[in-house]
Formats: sequence, structure tokens, C-alpha cells
Amino acid sequence: MTLKHYAEDVIMELPSPINIGISACLMGEPVRYDGGHKRLPFATDSLAQHFEFTKVCPEQAIGLGVPRPTIRLVGDADAPRLQGSKDASLDVTEAMQVFAKDTVQHLQHISGYIFCAKSPSCGMERVPVVSEQGTGLGKVGVGIYARQLMEALPLLPVEENGRLNDVHLRENFVLRVVAYARWQAMMTQGLSRHALQEFHRRHKFLLLAHNQKIYRELGPMVANPENLNQAADEYIAAFMAALNNPASAKNHTNTLMHIQGFFKNHLEDDDRAQLTQVIHDYSEGLLPLLVPLELLSLFLKKYQIDYLQDQYYFAPYPRNLKLRIGL
Repeated sequence: MTLKHYAEDVIMELPSPINIGISACLMGEPVRYDGGHKRLPFATDSLAQHFEFTKVCPEQAIGLGVPRPTIRLVGDADAPRLQGSKDASLDVTEAMQVFAKDTVQHLQHISGYIFCAKSPSCGMERVPVVSEQGTGLGKVGVGIYARQLMEALPLLPVEENGRLNDVHLRENFVLRVVAYARWQAMMTQGLSRHALQEFHRRHKFLLLAHNQKIYRELGPMVANPENLNQAADEYIAAFMAALNNPASAKNHTNTLMHIQGFFKNHLEDDDRAQLTQVIHDYSEGLLPLLVPLELLSLFLKKYQIDYLQDQYYFAPYPRNLKLRIGL
């Protein structure tokens, strides 16, 4: 079995398809106010190989045509109105709120969402807001549709098109989407104590790489829960919080060294020294994360260490997305 095949065998266990919600303009649909789009190649060319999309244009959905007058957030940044940029009598605040509330009910199946940045309906952060008098208040708002969706689905991994140009945020978003999809599949198949414990076991090194504090808290949580449903709710909230930020090089180094310990009775002296050096060079920024991971994976294939065989840390998402290049 090649290393590529090993990674694919792990990822093949995922439910199919995994669905991601997305602003329709990012998929190349000409639904923007000027009849244009903001196609996101990472979505249309890369993610589309493995994921399905639920495309939404809130502004078009509430009856605003294409082309249409521009709209903006006006007033209190925490509870703004959605009004025409040139004509305040065009007020679609309530229409957008109703659409968002209704739409969220039909999005329980999605495992992530990609919003269009700076949009007064879809922007997830730093959306411009103006006062009632038209004075700019800064990039302090959240799109009305995006705000309602994120509040209704607080565990859902979300990102914006602009932020996905950052290799660390891009990798972390896809990692969270796939992990959340695994959780959804487990819950659909039926929650059990064994299923919860296996879910935790297989994600242990991913958790260790992202948040050591939460990693230590989650083990006791699943060990012998008295109320299984309550434990599952508390677990997934903490689990998603742990994965919410990209893993640091320091945490990755600690995780790699922890995994190295599983090989202490297997490796020859030269191989052990090589692995130690590679992990050290990664920690010093001299090598990318892929190098120690590839070396560990080769040793794993050779020595067949049971506890490591199905750890998602080695293959958290489809390999051909190339998300760990540059980390």
C-alpha cells in the first residue's frame, strides 16, 4: 500500500456527499448587484472535486433583481438596517431576516459555509456600516443573513472567500468541515457510548495539535458519561472550539514527538535519529509539516502500530487538495 493509498483509505470512510453552503456569486453565478460574480477557484476547481454545494444569494432570493441598487448596513452595528445605498426608502431588513430564519431550517445538512466577504447580507465580519446620517462608522458589521445563520448554527465551520487565500485558514476550514461531517454522520447513524469514544480516539492527535487544554478536558468527558446526550452536546461544542484556530508549529511539534514515542521499540537507531532531526527541523521552520508526516506515515506502514493506523491526524481530508503544502 503506498502512502497515497493509505491516506485515501482513511478519507474514504467519510459520508458522501459532504455539503457546504456558499454564496452563489462565489460559484461563478452572475447574481451580484452589477450582474457579475466573484468566482472562487478554490471552491469551483478544488473543493468541488470532493464536496457538494448549496448555493444561496440572499439578495436575489428576497426579490432584488439583477442588476439592482446597492444596499448597505445602516445604524447600530449590532442591529443595523439593510437599506439602499442611495435611497433609504429601500429597506429590506425584515425581508432578509425572514429569509435567513426560513433558510436556516433547510441547512441542517450542511457541514460548513463560505460567505462572500464585505457583503451587507453575507459578510461574516468587517462589513462597512454607516450612521443614519451616512457617516462611515468603520468595518464593524456582520451581514444580516450571515449573522442569523452563524447564531442559529454556532458549531458550523464558516469562512469568507478572502480569508481562504491564507493557507493556514484554508487548511483549518476544510479540516473543520470534514471533522464536523464525521460528527453529523455519527449522530445520524445513532449515538452510542462506543461511537462517541471511538470518535474521540480517532481525533486525539488532531485535538492535541490544535488545543492541548481542551484535548485534556475531552478525554474524561467521554470516558463514562452518565447522560450520553448531554455529554455529546458538551463534547462537540468543546471539540469544534478546539479546532477553531489553525494548529501552531509548536503544537504540531509536540504532537509529532508524542507520535514518535509509539515507535520507540521499533525504530533502528539511524531511523530514530533521522525522525528526531526531521521533527526538530520542522520546529525550527526549516522543513514543512509534510516532511515529518510523510516519514511517520512510512514508519507506520512498516510497523503497523494499531493505535495509529486510523488516526485522522495523518489524513484529515482528501490528500489531493494539497492543503498541508506550505504549512
